[in-house]
Amino acid sequence: MRIHSFGWVLALTALASTPVLFSQSAQRRANAKPAAASAVSDFSGVWFIRKYSRSILPKEDPPLQPEAEKLFQQRVYDNSHHDPDQSVDPTEKCIPPGVPRTMLQPFPWEIVQAPGRIVIIYEYQAIPRQIFMDGRAHPADLEPTYMGHSIGKYEGDTLVIDTVGLNDKTWLDPMGLPHSDAMHVIERLRRTDRDTLVDDVTIDDPKTYTKPWTAQITFKLHTDWQIQEYVCAENNRSK
Repeated sequence: MRIHSFGWVLALTALASTPVLFSQSAQRRANAKPAAASAVSDFSGVWFIRKYSRSILPKEDPPLQPEAEKLFQQRVYDNSHHDPDQSVDPTEKCIPPGVPRTMLQPFPWEIVQAPGRIVIIYEYQAIPRQIFMDGRAHPADLEPTYMGHSIGKYEGDTLVIDTVGLNDKTWLDPMGLPHSDAMHVIERLRRTDRDTLVDDVTIDDPKTYTKPWTAQITFKLHTDWQIQEYVCAENNRSK
């Protein structure tokens, strides 16, 4: 009889300790989630270019192919001699600036991070941009567009954005740097401090440039700003 009672004591002791074990396991899992999430940098917020420049390459000459050099020089000339009522810059005709020029515009933009994707909302021309973060590849049959197709991943605290599928209707900067529909853009965004975001942009376009080249753009965080409405077509007198 004592043996039987001792067995019940063991059983009750095991049952009593089970919730504690489950509680400890759940606590360990709960503690693990914030640690994993903290490894992903948070780029959310409204950003604005630190210093506006008409050239994406202010300190070096772009490594242009000969034909692309001729086109660029023609655009530089046209920029200086055009009729003010007939702008040669595509953005003056409400053409989207494309990638990466959208980042150069003197207008703010906002990063919104969501599960499986990052969305950038550009105030200029009210352009949205999706960056897929779910591990997918670029589609094989992309139709070229102004903003292209972007996929991303994290490398430590750096967000790497890979963009292809861009048409050749945009300029890389206000000076008129050209590109082809074969352009491949890699952006590496990292936060150097709370209020500073640095974007290292690599342009790989063998039809237009003799080698890949990189430019750097710096942005500042503005916690008290909101993206405003922008309508490019309204009162547009460019022809």
